[in-house]
Amino acid sequence: MKAARGVAVTGIGVVSPFGKGVAPMRIGLLECRSCLEPVRAFPDDFDFAPTLARVHEPLEVGRRPGFRLSRTDKLALVAARDAASECGALEETGIAVATTVGGLSEVQPLIATHPREYYRAKGFSTVSSYPRGHVADAIASDLGLSGPRLGLNVACASGAVAIALAARMILNGTAPVMLAGGADAICPFTLGGFHSLQALDPEPCRPFDKNRKGLNLGEGAAILALEDLERARLRGARIWAVLRGWGMTNDAFHLTAPHETGAGVAACIRRALEMAGASPGDIGYVNAHGTGTDANDVSEAKAYTAAFAARSRPVPVSSTKSYIGHSLGAAGAVEAVITMLSLESGTLFPTLRLTDPVESTGVDWLRGETRPQPMRLAMSVSAGFGGSNAALVLEREG
Repeated sequence: MKAARGVAVTGIGVVSPFGKGVAPMRIGLLECRSCLEPVRAFPDDFDFAPTLARVHEPLEVGRRPGFRLSRTDKLALVAARDAASECGALEETGIAVATTVGGLSEVQPLIATHPREYYRAKGFSTVSSYPRGHVADAIASDLGLSGPRLGLNVACASGAVAIALAARMILNGTAPVMLAGGADAICPFTLGGFHSLQALDPEPCRPFDKNRKGLNLGEGAAILALEDLERARLRGARIWAVLRGWGMTNDAFHLTAPHETGAGVAACIRRALEMAGASPGDIGYVNAHGTGTDANDVSEAKAYTAAFAARSRPVPVSSTKSYIGHSLGAAGAVEAVITMLSLESGTLFPTLRLTDPVESTGVDWLRGETRPQPMRLAMSVSAGFGGSNAALVLEREG
């Protein structure tokens, strides 16, 4: 199948536990530096200090009349401003941004037990940042974007899905430029939910290791500026990478568990390759979803075995959640940025703390140190609760 018209990434804004911007992320990855740390601040009823990856960078965004900004909003705004500034976004630019937490961090249990007291003390504006679409609203208002506006939540695949949908809107002429990505802040309610599912590792996580014990949550935001490739070339824009193809599928299997065969993720990968006009052997690196949970890692490993079976050599795979944790709705977008940095630098980033990989035919589990490997194409894979899957095929420009 002929590859679809390319979508250029002409701006990147990212806030991660490594810091603000692409440069500290690049340095942290090349140093194989883990940002995971035990945090005793919350919640009070934990029987251990959860290991998390937090953003320590000050989030200076100012005040926006009519908007109360949650921590998630602020993370997204910092990233969106950087992406828009780099690409020179226009008024008709659209926004597609994902989040699973939104302003939930700011909503306290008092709202359920004593709502009148809560509203009198906190005001309606405290709750107004809770809806998932509020992040997109805040960015559009802040930057004066008059194009289409989407707020998305399909669990942990959300950030990648937002990028894919925005790219489709570019190709069909809905908007000349789209800002797309995801943002999520660490939230006590979400942390407690994963704890109740027994999905958290008290220690720094070990994705794809036979002795893994679960995931670590993180926070952050990544926003990409997307536009038609030919348009970007004609105006002489800096092109970070080209989005050549994407796939989106749904397991339709279980509320939280992926299908044990990995069939949904494998189908998603095949669709992304077909759209990109690429073969399994063309992919130089896969940035995996790789949470460190029992169910995800086994299922995902099977998906890679199936989807890349036609390769003559094993496909290099790693999970960079071992560096910065799982940022939920932001993960797919943050990991797309990491995949672009891998392409740009010609470097494969290993999974940290991976010593005894799960068995998977045809997979080269990256571990130990970084590995130099120039490549043309790389893939970022995301999956989420409810069976949502997304895969992005990215190409190095030039």
